[in-house]
Amino acid sequence: MLVQYGDWLAQLLRGDFGESWKNFQPIGKQIGLRLPVTLSVVTAATVISAIVGGALGLVAGLRPNTWIDRAVKAGSVILFALPGFWVALVLVMIFAVNLQWFPAVGYVAPAESVGGWARSIALPAIALALGAIVMVAEQLRNAIIQADRQDYVRTLRSRGLPPWRIVVHLLRNAAPAALTVLALMFVGLLSGAIVVEQIFALPGIGVMTQGASQNGDIPMLLGITVITVVFVVIVNFLLDVLLGWINPKARVQ
Repeated sequence: MLVQYGDWLAQLLRGDFGESWKNFQPIGKQIGLRLPVTLSVVTAATVISAIVGGALGLVAGLRPNTWIDRAVKAGSVILFALPGFWVALVLVMIFAVNLQWFPAVGYVAPAESVGGWARSIALPAIALALGAIVMVAEQLRNAIIQADRQDYVRTLRSRGLPPWRIVVHLLRNAAPAALTVLALMFVGLLSGAIVVEQIFALPGIGVMTQGASQNGDIPMLLGITVITVVFVVIVNFLLDVLLGWINPKARVQ
């Protein structure tokens, strides 16, 4: 038993996940074909969350107790209460069926058409990003309000620094909280992509995971788990590097 476990572990370290119990095809090759689809949607959702959530959190933090601040708080409650699959279906009905701005289902590879690829991942990325936007905005808003109360900010204002330079200093101290949430959301979106890929008929890792679970394809599930763990390690490493670059106090001497 220990010998078999050691052989299996050695195969994983070499990147050899074996063959699927369902179609007897190499697992690594199947994951390699579907992984770009999921990464495209999750990366686009993360970028949308960072841009929109960062902008909302910055404005709400600089102007607390205004209508923008109250709107961010209300949006946090509403979007957390709405099921993700329901939001995805509403987006399909409005922007794909009624307005016909985006395709309702399917995926176009970037090699075929960059514009078609962007249109095919737009609605899935937005569906995933809505919940992450309010989390990033809420964390950045709270961090900016807390940083704005520090003595160094009052000192900067007393020295007559332009408002934009004060905002830069506020962001350098408030960004770690939002970036940490964003990194956690990236990992969470990898698992949340299962529902979105089902609704939009995307041939990604989420659909493969569900199919492997239903068929009892253990080698496939193990291969997907290993790939997910690798991305968790990479994301956390990049987060530490980025935090050290933004905030020198976070660097390890």
